[in-house]
Amino acid sequence: MKIGFIGLGIMGKPMARNLIKAGHSLVVCDRHEENVRKLTELGAVSAENGAMIAKECGVIITMLQDSPQVREAVLGEGGILETAAPGTTLIDMSSIDPTESMTISGILAEKGIDMLDAPVSGGEPKAIDGTLAVMAGGKKETFDRVYDLLMCMAGSAVYVGGAGSGNVAKLANQMIVASNIAAVAEALTFAKKAGTDPGKVYEAIRGGLAGSTVLDAKAPLMLSRNFQPGFRINLHSKDLKNALNAAHAVHSPVPVTAQMMEILQCMQANGAGEEDHCAMVKYYEKTAGITVE
Repeated sequence: MKIGFIGLGIMGKPMARNLIKAGHSLVVCDRHEENVRKLTELGAVSAENGAMIAKECGVIITMLQDSPQVREAVLGEGGILETAAPGTTLIDMSSIDPTESMTISGILAEKGIDMLDAPVSGGEPKAIDGTLAVMAGGKKETFDRVYDLLMCMAGSAVYVGGAGSGNVAKLANQMIVASNIAAVAEALTFAKKAGTDPGKVYEAIRGGLAGSTVLDAKAPLMLSRNFQPGFRINLHSKDLKNALNAAHAVHSPVPVTAQMMEILQCMQANGAGEEDHCAMVKYYEKTAGITVE
């Protein structure tokens, strides 16, 4: 199948690679020429913009930073909508505000274009090995039609509901992950401040009820001071901003998410925006006056 792919960043690049490995032909677009070059070396064809891609491809994937970038790529000048034929399917795998997903989906539907909002969870490591978790919103028949394609990049793909539902699920995921990372950071800081080895505390609790994927993924990084980005604080802050906006739109109180947002804001203000979100531990270290390691 010939597939268009727009957005070849930390996540998009390995996802596109996995599609090529699965035997699909790709037409790709990205603002950074180096990202495009790495894909063309694997056999992809480059395009100048979304309109050029839509002339050639009946299925187009977008993997972009946030709502404004998706709106521009789809509805802006040189965007997908300019040339997409009725029957085209857009799979937006970006993590954006679900209200924007619903708006864009509605505009495309008027032109006979199907859209899934299908954000992912798992970060760069799972993007590389093709085991991402996909959560999809849109028409069930559209999801069923592209399920096998999604599974070229994923370990699981779950249909959640109508337009915007995929991004609601993703924001719920990000709310839980942020709170879990903060809880791990707070607990390890407490252990160190109390004079107990935080590494031993981690070993002691990981097999009990406190054990979690987040604990096992992030505690060792905190303890080894490894803040190389698997998922950047800047991006998690963006997701929580969208979560707060979406929650406020439906009058759903999210006080814990609001507190997590303030911690991430503090991290960004202190120059840690490009670090992994496990660097939230620095917030607790600074307030406690110790270093967890």
